[in-house]
Amino acid sequence: MTGLALTWLYAPGDRPRVVAKALASGADVVVVDLEDAVAPDRKAYARSATAELLSDPQPVPVHVRVNALASPWAAADLAAVVPAPGLSGLRLPKVASSFDVVHVARRAAAVRGGALPLYALLETALGIERAHAVATAHPSLRGIAIGEADLRADLGVRDDAGLDWSRARVVVAARAAGLAPPTQSVHPDTRDLEGLIASCAHGRALGFLGRAAIHPRQLPVIERAYLPTAQEIEQAETIVKAAATERGAQALPDGRFIDAAVVADARRTLALAHRG
Repeated sequence: MTGLALTWLYAPGDRPRVVAKALASGADVVVVDLEDAVAPDRKAYARSATAELLSDPQPVPVHVRVNALASPWAAADLAAVVPAPGLSGLRLPKVASSFDVVHVARRAAAVRGGALPLYALLETALGIERAHAVATAHPSLRGIAIGEADLRADLGVRDDAGLDWSRARVVVAARAAGLAPPTQSVHPDTRDLEGLIASCAHGRALGFLGRAAIHPRQLPVIERAYLPTAQEIEQAETIVKAAATERGAQALPDGRFIDAAVVADARRTLALAHRG
């Protein structure tokens, strides 16, 4: 159930053993990567190995990050993996226009006879500027997210805080489009778990939900960071209970004011707490 997924583990498509470990890692979603993690001379092998893997259903949702549509490999990627019965979704890198989404959505529907969930990665200044247009491009689009490494290079940003405006823009665009909150981009230092904790706390404060990972050791850190705390669950239960006995805006015994928006947020907190 990817709508409440918190952990999205990337694995290189040309390393089947690593993919197998990812499938057994406990990640909510495994993302087999045919793009950045695979060298040009390994693209064909990664593509065929991934298609073979996805010829059968998998124990967890498996998405594939294909190569960018403007690249020489994208057409072959789509032809190989879109028909696969074990494919749960596609992640589209370097999306800069709604046309990219519509093109893939229509092609996938024609091949599969139905919609295939798509996720757009915004990795350039132009992609960020068009975030809402991309987010509303097609009903098959289920989420948007930032590819921070490429965006950082495109913007020439050196300080992490320089990405916060772009992050907030994508969070707002997703919400305005009725999509799930975006997932955070990967934390590239797999041994810096303290840094990952701090980064997740910052992302959660900005409105992100969950995070992509590149190593299984990052998964429990991400999950703990994004699951509601015991105090948050208790507060949410109090709010929902009060809302069930009263109508309209009201104040709790401790003086907190609640209305419909606060109740909706409390229900989301409880849904996340009991997502399993």
